[in-house]
Order: sequence, then structure tokens, then C-alpha cells
Amino acid sequence: MTQRTLVILKPDAVARGLVGEIIGRIERKAGWTIAAMELRTLERAALEQHYAEHEGRPFYQPLMEFMASGPSVVAVVEGERVIEGVRALAGPTDPIAAPAGSVRGDFGTIVRENLIHASDSEESAAREMKIFFPRFS
Repeated sequence: MTQRTLVILKPDAVARGLVGEIIGRIERKAGWTIAAMELRTLERAALEQHYAEHEGRPFYQPLMEFMASGPSVVAVVEGERVIEGVRALAGPTDPIAAPAGSVRGDFGTIVRENLIHASDSEESAAREMKIFFPRFS
């Protein structure tokens, strides 16, 4: 089943020069394509919408500050089972628990600055794409 998902390469991925490596991993997956991609510093309003479910949690403010700290790459990726696939490619949030071969397993250092975001369901993908790429909603 062909799907679309939102991917964000976070400020740490951009600052560490990992954008090409991570996008390359996505592009090398047979049948996946980049439908849209932009480098931008994410605005507070967009971040508040994106992370609304985490508001009030202890990690919310540090996360918001980190995500607004520098440019990110936001992208829409299309392909067969791409939601599940990009999540597997990203690996678990904790880089210590992430397997070798995953983005976080190979390059991650700490939980909060974990290089990549990928939508976790079709509903989340639709909601998130509407925030960052309204033309895909």
C-alpha cells in the first residue's frame, strides 16, 4: 500500500552534517521517493502544533528549544509501507537501544537529540503533513 509520511531531520542531524547520509538511506530504499523537502528553521507555532500531545511533560520545553535551535530538514516521503519502514530505518528513540544499521543506532548520542522524526501512523502523518506541507493534506 502506497503511503506518505512526514520526516524531520532535526537540528542535530543538520549541524552534524548527516542530512545526505540519512536522505541517502531513504532514497536507496526501492520504491520510496522524496515528494517534498525543505531546509528551514521551524517556527514555534508549528512546533506547538506538532508536539501538542507532549505539552506539560517535563521534556516539552527542552524539546521545543532544541527543535527551534537551528535549521531542520522537513520532507514528505512516499512509498510502499513507508510509515512503518521509515520508523524502522530511524530506530528506537534511545540510541543505546537502537540497532546498528538504524539512523539512531549508527549516529545517535542522546535521547532528546535523536536526529530524526518519522510519523507513527497514517493519522499522524496526515496531521503532521498538514502542519508542515499543507498542500499534501
